[in-house]
Amino acid sequence: MSKVSGSKFSAFDTNSTEDVGLGTVQPGYQLACTEVWGGSNIADEFVKLPGLVGLIHSKPADPAITGGDVYYLSICDKSALSRVVLADVAGHGEAVGGTAIKLSKLLNKFINTFDQSALMRELNEAFRSENEDLEQYATAAVLSYYCKTGELIFASAGHPPTLWYHRNENTWDWLSERTPHAVKSVEGLPLGLIPGTEYEQTRVRIAEGDLLILYTDAITECADETAKELGYEGLLKLLRSLPVEPSIATASALVAAVEEFRGPTPCLDDQSVIVLQRTYGCPS
Repeated sequence: MSKVSGSKFSAFDTNSTEDVGLGTVQPGYQLACTEVWGGSNIADEFVKLPGLVGLIHSKPADPAITGGDVYYLSICDKSALSRVVLADVAGHGEAVGGTAIKLSKLLNKFINTFDQSALMRELNEAFRSENEDLEQYATAAVLSYYCKTGELIFASAGHPPTLWYHRNENTWDWLSERTPHAVKSVEGLPLGLIPGTEYEQTRVRIAEGDLLILYTDAITECADETAKELGYEGLLKLLRSLPVEPSIATASALVAAVEEFRGPTPCLDDQSVIVLQRTYGCPS
């Protein structure tokens, strides 16, 4: 795993001798992204991206039909690059639905920014500017996957860590915890909190069959009848005990397991899960 930095870099790997398709790009280089699926309302949708298949589950807190979780999936540059965003506006339900729509529009505006850390900075400044009076903020996770090399860049703005299933080792762990250059300062804060916040982007390579799970904090913060929250370790334990082979079907199985953990206790926040699995091949 390595941290991507510098003012001039190639598609995900400055030291790679492989043909990465996009070649070396200059600061300000813009992608050409097309939205595949996006929104902040109820969703249970199968999605297909270059080298990835996935499933989006999103459910605003009852009785709302739209909420503060924003999902955005797009295909970029010659159908070789996929970009996936899951964001969570503070609050829940229709009370923050309008803010979620604003954030979704900002994502559409800035999604073509190649440098993912720059994308996060642009979103932070724009979101803060549009919501300055409301003092609103949002967490976000952004993934960019380049199917020709199997490389993934991820960045986070205060969002819960992405889960990573390694098919070859049959193990689960946290994508963020694999970073050797942990950020200790104000970097990575939620969008809209502090102007000028910097965001790190890190590169990994995922193998065929590997699984990535993005989710919002309603999953880990849901509580059972004794008011005990599931938490990160509880989530990991649930995943390891699911009766299904890790695949995009994990999304439905995980949601069902969380509901069983919660029992009759209502979910008071919008909950979203995006499961992505690497497949073989890439559009030529």
